[in-house]
Parts: sequence; C-alpha cells; structure tokens
Amino acid sequence: SLSEDALRPSDLLAQFKQTEAKTRTQIRAAELLDNTVELIREMVYTHAMVEGDVENLLQVTGCSAELQNPSCQSDCLSERYRSITGECNNRQQPRWGAANIPYSRWLPPEYEDVWGTPRGWDPEHTYHNVSLPPVRLVSQEVLFTHNDNISLDSTLSHLLVEWGQWIDHDMVLTPQSPSTAAFRTGADCTHTCSRDIPCFPIQIPPSDPRHGVQSCMPFFRSAPSCSSGVLPHRHREQLNAITSFVDASMVYGSTTSLASALRNHSSPLGSMALNSQHSDHELAYLPFLPRQQAHSDPCGPRNSTNTTSCFQAGDSRANEHLGMIALHTLFLREHNRLVKELHLLNPHWSPDSLYQEARKIIGAVHQILTWEYYLPRVLGESTMSLLVPPYKGYDPEVDPSIANVFATAAFRFAHVTVQPVVARLGPGYTANSQHPLLPLHHSLFASWRVVQEGGIDPVLRGLLLSPAKLQTPGQMMVEELTERLFQAQGGMPLDLGALNLQRGRDHGLPGYSSWRRFCGLSVPNSTAELGEILGNVTLAHKFQLLYGTPHNIDLWVGAISEPALPKGRVGPLLSCLLARQFRALRDGDRFWWERDGVFTSTQKRHLHAVSLSRIICDNTHITLVPADAFSRTESPEDMLPCSHPLIPHLDLSPWKEPDTGEDRRLLRGIIGFVFCSFFH
Repeated sequence: SLSEDALRPSDLLAQFKQTEAKTRTQIRAAELLDNTVELIREMVYTHAMVEGDVENLLQVTGCSAELQNPSCQSDCLSERYRSITGECNNRQQPRWGAANIPYSRWLPPEYEDVWGTPRGWDPEHTYHNVSLPPVRLVSQEVLFTHNDNISLDSTLSHLLVEWGQWIDHDMVLTPQSPSTAAFRTGADCTHTCSRDIPCFPIQIPPSDPRHGVQSCMPFFRSAPSCSSGVLPHRHREQLNAITSFVDASMVYGSTTSLASALRNHSSPLGSMALNSQHSDHELAYLPFLPRQQAHSDPCGPRNSTNTTSCFQAGDSRANEHLGMIALHTLFLREHNRLVKELHLLNPHWSPDSLYQEARKIIGAVHQILTWEYYLPRVLGESTMSLLVPPYKGYDPEVDPSIANVFATAAFRFAHVTVQPVVARLGPGYTANSQHPLLPLHHSLFASWRVVQEGGIDPVLRGLLLSPAKLQTPGQMMVEELTERLFQAQGGMPLDLGALNLQRGRDHGLPGYSSWRRFCGLSVPNSTAELGEILGNVTLAHKFQLLYGTPHNIDLWVGAISEPALPKGRVGPLLSCLLARQFRALRDGDRFWWERDGVFTSTQKRHLHAVSLSRIICDNTHITLVPADAFSRTESPEDMLPCSHPLIPHLDLSPWKEPDTGEDRRLLRGIIGFVFCSFFH
C-alpha cells in the first residue's frame, strides 16, 4: 500500500499494532495451533484427543517453548532493578505481569461457542432471546457527536486525557492477528465482508450514511495466545505484548532487543539514542525507525517528496498522534537529562548503572503522577480513598497482570473525553498563525508536523491550556473519532466507537449486567431500572430499542453511559473495574516505588515532589507552566514561571554514592550480597 501510495486506514491500524519478534513468534505459533485444532475438530471429535496428542500439538506448533517459565536468577542486579520484560517480578509466579502472556480474566468469557467464536459472529444467534445489534449502529445511535456540539470540562486539562493514553501504552498492547487473509478461503480481510477468521468485519447497517458507499469496515480479530484452543474446556485468550507494570515500558521497551536498540551504546552516560538528522531548536528528537524501503513512510506528508520517517520509541504506537509524540519526546529527554545529573554526582558509575538508575527514577515518576494526580481526578478523591486505600506493602499473592476487561473496555473510557481539535500555541500561549488548530485526524501519524512545524512545544502548550471534553449522554464521541479515524488517501476511515465494541465481542467479554453483578452493583432488568441507573430515560430507551434487554448491552458503551461519581469522571462500574486493576498493579509489583528497599526514605521524600510541569520546564523551551498540569488553566495569565517555588526541581543529591576505592567497593559488594540473600 505504501509503495503504491494508497495507504488505507486499516494499514495505519496495522502499523499502530506492530509487535516485536518475540511476540510475533508466539502469535504465529498460537495461530498455527488454533488452525490445526480447528481442522482436527472438523475431522474427529476433539474430546477423543488424549494428553499425549495435546503435548505433541504444543510441541510441533512451537507453543511449548512459549509456555515455559523463565529462569529467575537471584542476584543483586535482579533485586535492585526490574527486568525489561517484566519477568521474575514475582519470584513464585515469574510470568505474572510480564510481556507476552495472556490477559487475566475476572469473569469467564462468553463467546458464541466453547471455542472462542466472537459474540455477534452469527447475526441470527440470540442472547436472552435477542440478537446483538451491529456495532456501527450502536455507534451512530448512542455515541456520534458533532465536533461543534461539545461541552468543555471545567476543571481538567486535555493533558490529563493524554496522560491516560500514555499510561495505557505502558500497560496494554493487544496484537491483532498477523494473518491478513482467511486461512480457509484466502480472502483478504481488508476487502472481504465475509466472516472468516481472522476477518470479523464491521457491517454497515442500511440506516448508515456510509451505506451504499461501503458494505463493511475491515476488522481483524486479536491474535490468540498459546494458552488457548486445545481442549474443550479451554477457550481463546488474547495476548498482552508488553509488561503490565507501570514501569515506563513505552520509553524503554518490553523486550531486551528493543531496549538495546533504543540506547546509545557509545555513550559513557547510559543515554538513549537520539535523532541524528533533526533537532528541536537544539533539543533532541526521538530517532527515526530504520527504513526498510524507499517509500515505506506512513508518517510523512502525503503527496510530497519531503518525507519524514516514523519515530522509534519503546512502544509502536508512538506516532499515532502529535500529543503521543510530544510525551515520548519529553521522557526521552528526561532520561538523558537524568543520566547527566547522576553522572555528575557519581562519575564512578558505569553506563549501565546510570541507565538503570534513571530508568528506575522515571518508572517511579510515572507511578507517582498516575496514582497521586491522575487517578484521584478520574475516580474522585472519596472513591479513590475507598477503593484504593493507602499502600500496605508488596503482596506476592496479588496478580498484577492486566485483565482482559480492563484492556478491552474499562480503560477505553477516556475516548469520550477527547477534543476534536489539536491546539498548537506559540510562546505566551497565543494562537500561532504558522501552526493553526488542527482537526484531530490531521494529527494522526503525522510526525513530520513535529519536525517541520515547530517541534513539541506548541503541542504541549495546547495540551496544558486546552480543557478536556466533558462527557455527557448526548455528547459521547466526537465525529473525528467515529467518522474520520485514520483517514488516509485510500479507503474509508474507521470508527473508534465501533472498533471498541467489536473488540469487546471479539474477546468474548460478558455484557454490562454481568459486570454490574461482579462489582456488587444493582443489575437492571427493565428499561425503567436502566434509566434510573443511567439517570437518563431517553438513553435507556435507546438501549432498549437497540439491544432488546439491558443484559445484552456491550460493557464499554454501558459503562461510559453511567453518570460520574462525585468529583470524578467515571460512574460506579468503571470506578470498580479501574480501581481493582490499579490496586493490583500497585500491590503486586515487587518494585513499587514506595516498597521498603526500592528507594531510601530520603529518595522517596524527594521523589514525592515531582511534577509533570517540572519535567516540561526541564526538557522544553517552555518557561510558563501551570502548578498542576492536569488541572484546567483558564488563561495564560494563570501560568507560573518555571522558577516558581510551586514547581520545585527534583533534587538528586540522595542518589550520590561515594567512590570509596576498590577495597571498600569489594566490602560493599559482600554486604550487598548478604543483604540480597537475606531478602530473597
């Protein structure tokens, strides 16, 4: 598509979902296993398979190797620093929270059959005696909002919305099927409207404005994992390609090969690699991805010989839009700033020590900003204190792996808080005629705009001053996301709302009522009861007409429709699901920043003063920032200079270690070994 200059939205989605070699190896093995089992199931009754048959299948498809537990070394390095892959965080369960493991399940999946056929695969199949509505129809009837018909959040900035996606990319990456054509028929999933795995196209209903122009939107099923599909009591599970932990993996990667590729190995400071072709007024850009062929550049301006490559980062989604590029660039610079500061304090430290200490600090910064600044605004202070009580210490019995429901539905709530425009502002937070407001779809996969149109500063100023969109029952998702997603030169744009709903069905997520019951909330059995829960009778009637019963409502659309709890931005069901996941991510992380021994008490006290505004001050040319980057700032006059006491520097002096010579270093090594052995 790229070489033919006919880039389709589905091509951009595939670029967005690119995975590392380790992930590709597992999902290829899993697809081979699934296809083999499907053929056997048609030819012989699978219950007749004995354990030896199963083991042989796992062996020949390559899944056996993918299911083996890693060997966890017990040494001081593994006690002091988390692994890049997330493996061995939990000594007893070394794969918990690691990259390339299946999502966990809080409720059993409800597929259309025992094997893992998606909900809604057969349009005639009924649930509670009613068939499921087409997801595009739900999007049109419930979600669609004109770009100019939105309300603004009175207290939250758009940077908080951006942070939610940034953290999502630290925890969740669901690879789609690596196959682009159906196994049985060879049909190309980007062109067929027939359901034939891995193709699960989104049908266009007759009432849709696109009807007649487009019969369906391409949709690929999520890739299976090696744990699925062999025995009758085992069902299809999806894979999380990155670490579950909030560990800044989107900066550093979740595989050792990518982490190594992102480093500047010639640097004595443990620095990250930088862009060698361009700079942002003497400040660094991310390096470009290696070019595989002359025209393979989805991130450059279309119809132009002046190309700019996609940036390379710890996560393949770095180039999705300008805000994501800005945050990736910001934390690349922050890492390199930290290693320079740490080197001045500890000139005897090796490049690896500098790299690991800076990575450890940046991981802690992400945990602090997320749990202490982001989550209280999403859940509300009172709900946060109730559902996420103060930290009591590491609990090795807590599984920190990401739950399927969190990845596929719950943490997608913020899609309804996205503004339809990207504001880019000049110095002083004034409108910039050179870089005007951009419709959101013009900022997607447009890394060239950062390089050629002013760097990351205008984008960050826009995020700091712009408010978030306020979600209300009549103002769900802007048309930039439902009608213009990944709009490119060839093909029709995608619909994010429909994609979210189809993904939930693909993963077999139980319906809205099941999750209300799971969280101990009342379950609506009628339109009247649903209207009371949603606080909106009109919306409840819409759901009744679409789904026939409240029990069939897709989780994601039902959850985002609930009115927000006091001073929060989500309702009771999302509060329950989000709090449960974030509490597990904290309590099940052996390297959580507050855990005794991870940092000294003095280091923790200094880390507590960190702020996103300070990081922006330290790594951009921006000189005026809000005291709190996630709170809405009404006007530029309310910004503070970077020198203001409310925006303190991170004092790294507690990280200074004396260079005590070889004998003392040997003694420290012996003491450290005893210390590690004792705590192990």
